[in-house]
Amino acid sequence: MIKKKKYLPLHLEIQKHGKSYCGVIRSSYRENGKVKHSNHGRISGVSLNDLKILQAAFRKDVVLKSSPHALKTRQSKEYGASFALLQLAKNLELNKVIYSKPEKQWVKDCLAMIVGRIIYAGSKLSLSNEWKNTALWELCGVKGKIDVEEHCYKSMDMLYQRQTAIQQTLAKKHLGSTSLVLYDITSSYFEGEYKESEIVAFGYNRDGKRHHEQMVIGLICDPSGCPVGVEVFPGNTQDAKTVPDKITQIQKQYGVKEIIFVGDRGMVTQANYEKIKGVEGLNIISALTHRQIVDLLDRKVIQTGLFDERDIMEVVDPENIKKRYCLCKNPYESARESKTREELLNCTRKEMDKISKSKRKSSVENISVRAGKILAKYKMGKFVNWEIKEGKLKWNFNNKKIDEEKLLDGCYIITSDVPGEKMDKQKIVASYKKLELVETAFRNLKTVQLEIRPVYHKTDDRIRCHVFICMLAYYLQWHAKKMLQPLFDSDGEHKNREWTFENVIHRLESVRREIVEINGVSFYQINSLEEDQKYIYDLLKITT
Repeated sequence: MIKKKKYLPLHLEIQKHGKSYCGVIRSSYRENGKVKHSNHGRISGVSLNDLKILQAAFRKDVVLKSSPHALKTRQSKEYGASFALLQLAKNLELNKVIYSKPEKQWVKDCLAMIVGRIIYAGSKLSLSNEWKNTALWELCGVKGKIDVEEHCYKSMDMLYQRQTAIQQTLAKKHLGSTSLVLYDITSSYFEGEYKESEIVAFGYNRDGKRHHEQMVIGLICDPSGCPVGVEVFPGNTQDAKTVPDKITQIQKQYGVKEIIFVGDRGMVTQANYEKIKGVEGLNIISALTHRQIVDLLDRKVIQTGLFDERDIMEVVDPENIKKRYCLCKNPYESARESKTREELLNCTRKEMDKISKSKRKSSVENISVRAGKILAKYKMGKFVNWEIKEGKLKWNFNNKKIDEEKLLDGCYIITSDVPGEKMDKQKIVASYKKLELVETAFRNLKTVQLEIRPVYHKTDDRIRCHVFICMLAYYLQWHAKKMLQPLFDSDGEHKNREWTFENVIHRLESVRREIVEINGVSFYQINSLEEDQKYIYDLLKITT
């Protein structure tokens, strides 16, 4: 009597051939008491880990509900924000702007530092130590522990050598040969000793940090506020001194032949204007200082009655008919300046009365010092008449000067030599107001998210490169914000407001990559995007 073959279910047998593995699909059966096998096919060209997953699938025990130990997750790392910003940088071809061969490891390292500046602002050492918490470095081709010297400092040195070429490319991309150029400077202070640096020096500190050395940072932006160039100056550099060289750099180095240069008030001084007024292809838009406005009033070029809250009045300088003055008045600034001055005058009155009504006798020198400190503190000296008689302070306000000052509250003048047929008065004023975009850039660089300080580098080249990395990070952030504008526009108000750029980054950080282990087989798993995360990816044009 012939016994029937008893077949067992199909299974996958993993076999090793040299250094590679393959899978043999088999079925087993018993015949005459012996176990025999039938081969049905082979699987090759896949990893051992993938073969194990297939083997488990054949056994139908990929996940055993009866075993709580069958499924494990480990090594959870941030993935979503790093992946999105890196892909955005590549979509913008920032990696190719950095170097024509973006596959070079130092270029990938620089991208890691640029993206890391947005997500993990801090020192380069702290960023290198994030390798346990984020997939950023692995996405940039570096696995395991990061060598900060190799992957940060040496890559920074390579990037710094490329700064001029990179900024030339960005200028060509965003400015062209004819453009409106926004330029402004700020300062950033240091803590600690920087003996090897010639940049770090004492100067006028815009952050109100006295007794701190600083550096001065000049930023060039296109008309929409996109940064295209940055330069670091010694901390004692004056605003106006940077202008002539910067204009030369824009024209010659960046290839912008025709410039409408927009600079803040006081930046284009009379001395500067004399130096640059004959430069071919150059026009200027700036604002007058308070002293310059008073000078125009004294010369009878303008009258206070010409300032209007609803319309811009244009006046031409009779001594230079190419110079145009656009007279404007801001009612909100007028109310603010009036209120501020009234508060300072009241404080001055109280303090000066204390001295004048004091019954204690004092020397002329002592009274003068006390009065001088008060006037210096509140900056109201130009409105105060005072003298010392018989050991007593006699003083009063100059009401005529106060009334004259009130007439200029909220008044400002935008000046330009751009021909009228090229730009009307409304466009000139609007162009000057675009400097607010540079101020926004400085706020982002210094405080909001990129946090340019504290600066941990001690040499000038590394300090300059650190600032350059921060500028490139803002370049990436600027484009991301622009693409995310529909998300911000659809946001709620007040307590219902949800979205800021920082919140977007935090939301993407919750997309994590984990190593999942099932019955001894491990593989990478990225958690699925939720609806709002998918919307953010779609806006940024990120493909998964």
